[in-house]
Amino acid sequence: MRTASGTTLVHTGSHWGLYDAEVEHGRIVGVRPFHKDRHPSHIIATIPSAVHAPCRIERPMVRQGWLAHGVQSNRAGRGVEPFVAVPWDEALDLVAADLKRVKAAYGNEAIYASSGWGSAGVFHHAATQLSRFLNGFGGFVRQVTNYSFGAASVIVPHVVGTMEPVGGAVTTWPTIAKHTKLMVLFGGIPAKNTQVNSGGIGRHEADDWLTHIRQAGVSLVNIGPLRDDVAETLGAEWLPLRPNTDVALMLGLAHTLIAENLYDRAFLYTYTVGFEPLRSYVMGETDGIPKDAAWASRITQIPAHTRTKASNVPMLVRSPAMLPGINPPKIPTNTKSIMLDLYGVRNFGCR
Repeated sequence: MRTASGTTLVHTGSHWGLYDAEVEHGRIVGVRPFHKDRHPSHIIATIPSAVHAPCRIERPMVRQGWLAHGVQSNRAGRGVEPFVAVPWDEALDLVAADLKRVKAAYGNEAIYASSGWGSAGVFHHAATQLSRFLNGFGGFVRQVTNYSFGAASVIVPHVVGTMEPVGGAVTTWPTIAKHTKLMVLFGGIPAKNTQVNSGGIGRHEADDWLTHIRQAGVSLVNIGPLRDDVAETLGAEWLPLRPNTDVALMLGLAHTLIAENLYDRAFLYTYTVGFEPLRSYVMGETDGIPKDAAWASRITQIPAHTRTKASNVPMLVRSPAMLPGINPPKIPTNTKSIMLDLYGVRNFGCR
């Protein structure tokens, strides 16, 4: 905390980046981006209005009937009765008393702790603090997977044996710049999604790295219904497929890889499980419908004869990076699954 020209500056951070809050007479009147962040998010400019918004709940609120009668209150009042503001000490006493009641009557297995991003950073992470508190109270029921990439956490380990493609170390920007010729983007790389991170961001570097890989000669293909999911300056080729038809396109690509024998059969049959059912389905042996380019075209509305960077099969097989959009909750589960199957055919079994 420091003072400049009569304004108190408080250094802090959010999911959208670090900044100095300008405080005057106890109110945030503005923000100054972190001086080492060349591309600060414009979202931090909303901090003053968000903190002092008239609709913000500034004090603990308790449903009127529950405040008067506790657990014996009429539940019909939910969603109907007004909420009453109470002091923090009273709110804490109410929560503590009900936790003790539930534990005594039903045990700790009746107490559930949810998840959420909460505040940025490690110590102030809401879910971590809640879990720590309830563990100190004897335990609780926690969720299975999470609300964000929950389906992926169940499916991905069965496909590739690990969760690394979703939550672990991924291919770095320098590696992409050095070794990639074609970058196929399912869902693009929306600029808005690179502005936010669960633990907060010190410097926004995605724009610089995207510019760098473009200058390094990496070609980009944006597969999705929105052209601006990739910045215009990157010169990405746009394939505006019909929404929610990504899987059909991926199956069409897999068909080409298999039909033209551009995969390492020995590797796949030695180190992977389940390729034969996938191959049979893609080639149409199970249902009589080959999932070829013509089939995919009828679904995606991308003409089968379209000649694009993505249809350059030798390049697609030997030197690509294939990435789903940076927004896991918005990617359908079947898209994640078949993309990983395509990864397997292309990354681990290419010739």
